Amino acid sequence: MIDVDRARVLAYRVAAHQFDGAGGSPPVLSLGVQDTPYGSAALALAARRATPDDSLSLVWSTRGAPHLHRTADLPALAAALWPMSDADASTRIATGAIKDGAKLGIAAFTATATAINKILAGRTSPIRKGELSGQVSARIPEPLTYWCKVCQSRHISGALLQQAGLPGGARLLVAGQATSFVPIDGWPGVPENATGTDAVVSAYLRLLGPATPADAAKFLGTSQTAARPAWPNGLAEVLIDGRSAWLPADRIEALRAAPTPRLVRLLPPSDPFLQARDRMLLLPDKSRHKALWGVLGNPGALLVGGEIVGTWRVRKAGKTDVEVRVTPFERLASDTRRCVEDEARRVGDVRQASDVRVTIDS
Repeated sequence: MIDVDRARVLAYRVAAHQFDGAGGSPPVLSLGVQDTPYGSAALALAARRATPDDSLSLVWSTRGAPHLHRTADLPALAAALWPMSDADASTRIATGAIKDGAKLGIAAFTATATAINKILAGRTSPIRKGELSGQVSARIPEPLTYWCKVCQSRHISGALLQQAGLPGGARLLVAGQATSFVPIDGWPGVPENATGTDAVVSAYLRLLGPATPADAAKFLGTSQTAARPAWPNGLAEVLIDGRSAWLPADRIEALRAAPTPRLVRLLPPSDPFLQARDRMLLLPDKSRHKALWGVLGNPGALLVGGEIVGTWRVRKAGKTDVEVRVTPFERLASDTRRCVEDEARRVGDVRQASDVRVTIDS
């Protein structure tokens, strides 16, 4: 067991994320890069000096959120994210709208994923999200749907549809505000059992550790009890300012040796670095949490060294330009401001803007 402070943990995480792009394919792809709002994944890769390519696919994966993953990893990922028990399945989909349906557990996932797979089988053209939802709703047990007063029809629970999308072999296509789906080529079918969930937890610990079982369970979208069978072997206990957490044993030396971070990055709202569930470690001043993690429309984070020191937003400024507005928590040094301006131009490149206007609030 070793004892480290918060600064050492942040140094380790920055190094693990390879923001300098030195490792080629970004390590974060082992966990997936969330794409909420759409376009965030490209910004997250740009922060790591990488760009999306044809080897990646956008799918509903962890917690039903859209993520970019390596296409080759998708079959194994679908099995890893499959519920490990009925209690696990019920926890992942439990909502007031389908409380009774959630009691069906794994059967709810199986029925929904099977319906998605059959609807997509053999399709040569995309199917819009609303049409997919409607067709799935008609094929699954009624308790998995709820009555919509506006539409005067029954709808499948969104949480269930999205978490069953990858097991059903659905790949996302996004164009503007429209979301549609196509089948994943060569899909092996709906998983029969959960396998490899411990590998997902291990990837979480490698990128966002040292962390606790509760942190990993929250990342998966389930309870700590349900996630217990996925807690991997080969971990070492680490004390972070006296608090127990765990890291793969083969990463302990990397934790000890991580260099002091010297970088400036504009991270999008759902960046993998921000997916750590120990938010008090990421940002100890709780009064600033609402500025970064609200309910809707969250900003991105300004990362300087290993610290989150502000927020930022980007918006259109005319037909071809964008404005990047940075709101630091405290005054920035002049060299940091120059780096922020460089990163803002990188955001503009990803957004294919002709020009970037940078505003740094006082």
